[in-house]
Amino acid sequence: MSFDLVMFGGTGDLAWRKLMPALFQAFRHGTLPEGGRIIGVGRDDLSHDQYRALIQSRFEKVELAKRPSAEEFARFAAILEFVRMDLSKAEDYVRLAETLNARNADGIVMYVATAPSLFTNVCEQLAASGLNSPKVRIVLEKPLGHDLASNRAINQTVSRFFAEEQVYRIDHYLGKPSVQNLFAMRFGNALFEPLWRREHIANIQITIAEDLGVESRGAFYETTGALRDMVQNHALQLLCAIAMEPPINAGADAIRDEKLKVLRSLKPWTQETLKQDVVRGQYSAGTSGGAKVPGYREETGVNPQSNTETFVALRTEIANWRWAGVPFYIRTGKRLSGRDARIVINFRPTPHAIFNSNVGVGNRLVINLQPKDGLELHLLAQGQDNRQTRGSASQTLAPVQLDLDFDKRFGSERVGAYERLLLDVIDGRLNLFVRSDEQEEAWRWVEPMLEHWAADTTGPRLYAAGTWGPSASSAMIARDGFCWSEES
Repeated sequence: MSFDLVMFGGTGDLAWRKLMPALFQAFRHGTLPEGGRIIGVGRDDLSHDQYRALIQSRFEKVELAKRPSAEEFARFAAILEFVRMDLSKAEDYVRLAETLNARNADGIVMYVATAPSLFTNVCEQLAASGLNSPKVRIVLEKPLGHDLASNRAINQTVSRFFAEEQVYRIDHYLGKPSVQNLFAMRFGNALFEPLWRREHIANIQITIAEDLGVESRGAFYETTGALRDMVQNHALQLLCAIAMEPPINAGADAIRDEKLKVLRSLKPWTQETLKQDVVRGQYSAGTSGGAKVPGYREETGVNPQSNTETFVALRTEIANWRWAGVPFYIRTGKRLSGRDARIVINFRPTPHAIFNSNVGVGNRLVINLQPKDGLELHLLAQGQDNRQTRGSASQTLAPVQLDLDFDKRFGSERVGAYERLLLDVIDGRLNLFVRSDEQEEAWRWVEPMLEHWAADTTGPRLYAAGTWGPSASSAMIARDGFCWSEES
């Protein structure tokens, strides 16, 4: 199948850090369909060869295992081209259309890796130049809007020119192998699904922690914050994957219908729960990786009086029969104690204890997303106590765990998130992409938090860089008699 992949923002940060390395890995693995062409689009005045040289130089900055040899890049470069465009000029879209029509590939992918403010203009201009035919697919990179109203405006404009099945709203977390294995674990095995409900689960925790600060993205982060950047999309998509009912089949709409039901079942916010069950924080100066680091307000591009949150912790519930009464805790932040993304399923204790146990927690399933990728099942077992007489067994239980490391198990067979998602777009698979009604429902749920913070003059709680966030986060979960996984 021949295809053209047009990358708007082809010289930008996302293109060389994520998209080009992912496409090269697919090329190296032999999974990128033959007859493909990748066209970078940007305002720079570059020839095809100059663009290829630019991408080759950028590959020196990606991790070693993903760097091509000179021979590999020479073969990959043969499918790279560059088109100079000013995205505000209609005549430039006409020239792009002429380039694409001359080849008449079986499929065309438009990857819009630009500022969200350009989405509507790009869609309008593509349609005006005839680049919205049924064989065209458009990929929209987050964030899609700043709030519910702006998200709706983008979706309404896009829907004027492209059918829903042509639109691929990307969330790279859904492409992570560990998230794929979450679906496989739940719906491909009979072991866990009977336990996956309120009768057996005490609480569920989702943590997406970063040890880095905002780095050079201070100006961007000032207009975004942790709630928009991480909770509205990544964390809520993970919550949906955990809490959704089994779909009737593996089709895109069947899966997305069930995720939408979860979002619609989230308990609405009240003034009381906004005060008690939501914690926003902002990192101050501290220590990270053994070195002193500045606070958020001292970062480049950040307002010295900024109230932008770099940390969010919240408690919510899903109002349906499966999950009624089970608290879901979400926590994400920058400059935390470590880089760690995980989902922890804490099971209820046995209804009648016949063994002694000095362990504070019982059974739990840990789904590691990054940097480790795999599953841990924590159990209690009876070991041999040397203080007992020979042949006598101790009546005290000790913690043991079964650990499945996907990287060790599957090794080079693993497919990265962007690699998987880009191949899915080329092949026309929508399963791992977000539908417009999902996205709007997520915005509808987070908007009361944004409004509450806008009216709150106290600002975010400060936490020292290198810690696990404000103490109020631990206090919030402790009110239910639980604690975060690293504190157990």
